Amino acid sequence: MDTPLPQLFAALADPTRFAIIERLRENGEQHIGQISEPFQMSAPAISRHIKILEQAGLVKRRTEQQKRFLSLRRECFSTLDDWIRHYREFWNDSFDRLDNYLEIRTNSGNHDATDKP
Repeated sequence: MDTPLPQLFAALADPTRFAIIERLRENGEQHIGQISEPFQMSAPAISRHIKILEQAGLVKRRTEQQKRFLSLRRECFSTLDDWIRHYREFWNDSFDRLDNYLEIRTNSGNHDATDKP
């Protein structure tokens, strides 16, 4: 599932949905009851949040007897990681060029100062 990045970021932008993702990241797969424990909201409200996370491809649900379990879809996070990596490389390259420029400027400034009488 290739979810567009804006949909992924929109799903993660809500504090409740972000907290659900963090709980799953920290604790692994959990049943819906465990996930909803810390939130002061109704079961239908939690279900709406989970549905948005599922539609974005961030989580997957499985049913075992009467319990529904939720876990992270790791492949979706690799899409986010690829996007972040692109910008990390861009900024690292930009800072490297700035460092080189400043070093050249500093060295040429020191060189000029020693040549003056």
